[in-house]
Amino acid sequence: MELKLEKRYLNLPVKTGAPRRRTRFEVEGRTVWEFEIELAREEPDFWAFFDVEPFKGRRAVLEVEGLSDPEISELIRHSDEIEGAEDLYRERYRPGFHFTTRRGWLNDPNGLVFHKGEYHLYYQHNPCGYWGGAQKCWGHAVSEDLVHWRELPIAIYPRRFGDWVWSGSAAVDKNNTAGFKRGEEDVIVAAFTSTARGECIAYSTDRGRTFTEYEGNPVVRHRGRDPRIFWYEPGGHWVMAVYDEFEGGRYIAFYTSPDLKSWEFQSRIEGYYECPEIFELPVDGDEGERRWVVYGADGDYSIGFFDGRRFIPESGKHRFNYGNCFYASQTWNDIPPEDGRRIQIAWGRVEMPGMPFNQMMLFPVELSLRSTEEGIRLFAEPVREIELLHEREHLWRDETFEEGETPLPGVEGELLHIRFRFIIGEATEIGLRIRGIPVLYDVKEGLLRCEGCEAPLKPRDGEICLEVLVDRTSIEIFGNDGRIYMPIGVILPDEGTVDLIARGGDVRVRSLEVYELSSIWRV
Repeated sequence: MELKLEKRYLNLPVKTGAPRRRTRFEVEGRTVWEFEIELAREEPDFWAFFDVEPFKGRRAVLEVEGLSDPEISELIRHSDEIEGAEDLYRERYRPGFHFTTRRGWLNDPNGLVFHKGEYHLYYQHNPCGYWGGAQKCWGHAVSEDLVHWRELPIAIYPRRFGDWVWSGSAAVDKNNTAGFKRGEEDVIVAAFTSTARGECIAYSTDRGRTFTEYEGNPVVRHRGRDPRIFWYEPGGHWVMAVYDEFEGGRYIAFYTSPDLKSWEFQSRIEGYYECPEIFELPVDGDEGERRWVVYGADGDYSIGFFDGRRFIPESGKHRFNYGNCFYASQTWNDIPPEDGRRIQIAWGRVEMPGMPFNQMMLFPVELSLRSTEEGIRLFAEPVREIELLHEREHLWRDETFEEGETPLPGVEGELLHIRFRFIIGEATEIGLRIRGIPVLYDVKEGLLRCEGCEAPLKPRDGEICLEVLVDRTSIEIFGNDGRIYMPIGVILPDEGTVDLIARGGDVRVRSLEVYELSSIWRV
């Protein structure tokens, strides 16, 4: 089917479970993307779409396996509106303050980079269906505050069918080491895994909106994936940390480069799987004492030293998260020194039944290294920007709650930010029941529990401090200012109260703050 792209969206009807049809989208003789889609011939479950704004005014061809041009024309809708947009961001299981893509599947965060006032969030994306699988491109969203996100057109399409764009990273090439710069705009360079070629790079001269593949790809060939690039200032070179399968083992391999194009292997460390991450942080805020942190997709980390070529572990592995949905996190490159935070976001592996989208990102967290009785450990706390969503406040200070379950009067809404500090005393179990879901601290065992997950948590000066983020499909729990991080994927009931739980005795509450939150989606 031929058409002129005069409107913004190509809408395609999807029926989950229908036969997958190979489809090709071509603009002015160049294949933009060839993909499979469960195309609905009758009533669709939802409408997928392509934002074709970058191609507006050009001639295009859409071919669908097994369908004639008239049949395609009858099914496809070219419009300035997204079909089904009347329900967009109002769906029953749409998280209220976690990023989700408008349509289709989402998984690993990719290419996290800050540039010219924008936090870029690229991500593994199948816009054509509810399912994941190999068929991926790089979706794209931007935010000025890490909370409110604006979804943009697909940033990196696969080069051809079967050569999918898998996970990777991005950085601003401030010194133009690769020579891609044209004019005054600094270039963002993305590194990603091409499933057919190896590790590849692409560059953007328009603030990360569109990318051009480097003609010399691939830049690294090996058995592995998920390149993580960053500039190593002391050595004046680039580093790539990449998952590497070598002689039957699972490793992170380190490569170096002067220009992002030519890479030289340096070393390996064993025992990490997928989506490697490495960064440096001060210990207890002391810039004179710094350590490097290394981890893979599960987040379990080692602490040590890195000279730009080799990582020397000092301790670890240490467990990072105690939840049921955390995976494949990444931290932002190029956050300005005046901010100085190391900010992480992870894929929240949470099924969204019956929705036109699937999976979510967890809420961004600030990472820090702090001394503990067990040694230096990695802490995670929700970024301070969560306070931008605060609406009604409910506050209790220095109150005793009797044994039993006490509903907190006046607390309403599905989206909540809770800070809860209590004194260890008579009660043997203390916690909250949040719309039917208990978050409990077992005093005798010293364990924090929720939905079958548990984490060790010791009182600090005789107190326990919990911070909890509540959305429609998740409860994220932070213990003792980030010493414990427990993200829980769970679909909460539509209605219900927040109750304080005290078992085995009364509990003295130092402070309990509950904030009802606004949604991040402007509808």
